Amino acid sequence: MNATIKDVAKAAGVSVATVSRVLNNSATVSEAATEQVNNAIKELRYRPNFLGRNLRRCETNVILAIIPSTEQTFYSEIIRGMQNSAADHGYDIILSTSNSTYDLELRLLNMLFNRTVDAAILLGTQLDAKTLMELNEKYYIALCCERIDGANVLTVSVDDEGGAYAAVDYLVKCGHKKIGMISTEVSSASSLDREKGYKRALSDNGISFPEKYIYRGTYDFSDGAKGFEYFRELPEPPDAIFCVSDILAAGVVKKALSEGVKVGEDISVCGFDNISLSSMYTPELTTIEQPCYEIGRTVVDELISNINADSKSNKKIKLPYKLIERETVKKL
Repeated sequence: MNATIKDVAKAAGVSVATVSRVLNNSATVSEAATEQVNNAIKELRYRPNFLGRNLRRCETNVILAIIPSTEQTFYSEIIRGMQNSAADHGYDIILSTSNSTYDLELRLLNMLFNRTVDAAILLGTQLDAKTLMELNEKYYIALCCERIDGANVLTVSVDDEGGAYAAVDYLVKCGHKKIGMISTEVSSASSLDREKGYKRALSDNGISFPEKYIYRGTYDFSDGAKGFEYFRELPEPPDAIFCVSDILAAGVVKKALSEGVKVGEDISVCGFDNISLSSMYTPELTTIEQPCYEIGRTVVDELISNINADSKSNKKIKLPYKLIERETVKKL
């Protein structure tokens, strides 16, 4: 039969409470008692029931991360950052996909409600500000990548507006004045902020931005191609295109090349994210780099800090972007 905690206590000549404190690395146990308990554990080959112990303490050392889909490849670096930070703190990350569905996201959050996990990180949530605020009063949650207006919840993201501004300002500095934008119909905070950055950069450079120069679709690769076709049919098509994601930019590049348009010569293209694929095809994509790994590390660091603190911090952290100059932008 497997040894119990009572067997260990008897063999070590201490109380069950002392054994429990040793297992929990309590500083209140003397070195001598700790050594006695550890020796008894080895001799009896005792294996603690960590699940039962964690449930009694209402702690699991597990954090749930919910992503909207697996199609956005930049999530991989964010998740790696989360996992590395969690490991440093003695935590684990459970990853689930909501498929951008409200009901499924709530069902996944049952793991938080029934204390199967200690906290939850939401990447691109479908929940509104009121619901998030209510959750934040009772549980430990954080938003990652996408902020929600009106939600006073711990949030970690990149400076989306600043990054878009830098991209469009760079296109202007390269000599472009007719600059189109491919965005999304879904009013996500990141897309809206990137559109603000696009418009502000043009305005600050004294360039008008007709609404026809903004194409809205989805984040799908195919919508990059559709956006390119839309611009090509305009009486005065843009000579540069800023896309709110590298996936959309890749769709533009592929479609342009298939129609004999040389990207980086006949037209300039800039993306956003700096996913690994952006430097793997020809021409290499000029883009705005998100510090994905640091976003993942930071959100877990801050969330665990909240778990261990007497009061929660609902700070909004915006990490810096970086302009990556490659081959898809021509300097006129």
